[in-house]
Amino acid sequence: MSDPKSSYGEPVEEPHGVDDVVGRANEGLAEAEAARRDAVDAETTSADAPAAVETPHDAARGLADRATADRSTAEPADVAADEIVQPATAAPAEAEPDPWASPEAASLDYASTAAPVAADDAPTVVAAPVVAPSEPVVAEPVVAEPAVVAAAAPQPIFVQAPEAPRPRGNRAAAGAIGLLAALAFAVLYLAVWLGVDAIEGDVTGENVGTTVLGALSTWSLWVPVVVFFFAFWLLGAIINRGRWGAWVILGILVGIAAYGGHILGALFQAPFWELTASQGGDLAEAELLTPLAIAAFVIGRELTIWFGAWAAARAARVTELNIEAQREYERTLEAGPQLVRA
Repeated sequence: MSDPKSSYGEPVEEPHGVDDVVGRANEGLAEAEAARRDAVDAETTSADAPAAVETPHDAARGLADRATADRSTAEPADVAADEIVQPATAAPAEAEPDPWASPEAASLDYASTAAPVAADDAPTVVAAPVVAPSEPVVAEPVVAEPAVVAAAAPQPIFVQAPEAPRPRGNRAAAGAIGLLAALAFAVLYLAVWLGVDAIEGDVTGENVGTTVLGALSTWSLWVPVVVFFFAFWLLGAIINRGRWGAWVILGILVGIAAYGGHILGALFQAPFWELTASQGGDLAEAELLTPLAIAAFVIGRELTIWFGAWAAARAARVTELNIEAQREYERTLEAGPQLVRA
């Protein structure tokens, strides 16, 4: 038995067109945008959870499912599916057009997710929302801590103090002057020797040359000369930068040394290592008052005075140089260390 209220023969509501599907798709996109905003405001997702991204392909598939659901709900609720009988003579129902086979759906650009593609009648496709973290991350302002720079302690600067000038001496100059004085002593002593022999008649004009050459090869000439030189240089080392008066007074010591050199020369000439003690004493006693012994004393004394004057003059110049160097040293100390830029 068929239901008297059967809708047999009643017209069946046709499915909605493509325009209705596009409109519903726009409504779905709007609802998705609203859901995204609600999800951001609610902050329901964790900060470390990955964001759920809806691709355009998934959005399009959802639109198709929604269109199929709308088509199924368009039929009357009180009519059962098995009670709908198509008349035998009726033409077969046309297949439902696929909404994605329409020109409008083909115009959609699924490759772009950054910006929607707009056409004249095409729907607007919006990129899938990205769920933000549950709590907004607020960047705290970075406050630069004041750099604490420790005050560098002043480092001491060590300055080498200038060395005090070393006083110059006159001993080397006295030795050089003593060599000249000794040469002069030899010449004068030899002259007195020849004079005494000439007075005695031992030296004549014919043998004077031979006598001079003979005297130059004897101990009697060179021993007094060497003793005089050492006595003069020793006195100069003692006086050093002293005045000429010291040479005048102490020159007598050099004369006495020259006198002793004459006696010592006679002993070397003997020679004394071949003499006995008594013979050596007699020889020394015989030479005490000879003209050459007295001449050696006088010559040694006078040469010490005059060559000592030369040494004293040189000592005065050295003293002035020492005084000037000391004054310069004192001025340098008073001025203190000076910064010299290269």
